[in-house]
Amino acid sequence: MTSLILAAAPCAALASTATTNFSVTATVLAVCNVQATNLAFGSYSATNATPDDASSSVSVTCSNGQPYAIALDAGAGTGATVAARTMASGANALSYALYTGSARTTIWGDGSLSTSTVAGSGSGALQAYTVYGRIPINQYVAAGSYADTVTVTITY
Repeated sequence: MTSLILAAAPCAALASTATTNFSVTATVLAVCNVQATNLAFGSYSATNATPDDASSSVSVTCSNGQPYAIALDAGAGTGATVAARTMASGANALSYALYTGSARTTIWGDGSLSTSTVAGSGSGALQAYTVYGRIPINQYVAAGSYADTVTVTITY
């Protein structure tokens, strides 16, 4: 009778395992984001003995280690170039310039017409650059509200 009971009892199964591996991959693309604040000169008088100066900022966030260059276009003023920008009030124009440094010696443009771009390397964090603006003295233009729109382009 004992042999019958053993034959009816379930047999303990031996556990077995099998393994494999798989790869996990991703391709990280170089990215940059650019933002800018408005540049407001305020009130301008042609009789001032010194130019009217103001500043704004361009902020860039790029992938860590990604080189980039920041360019500013000529703006929307009729006949404007990166070296000679103009704000408009109707058909009237007021000249101004944008510079890369506070000494206002290097015009910030697109690299043409003796202008320069501003280069950097991404850190993965926001990097801010100051745009230095200047309206030259002795511009006896019609009174009014003058404006322009400048486009910032980042090449990376």
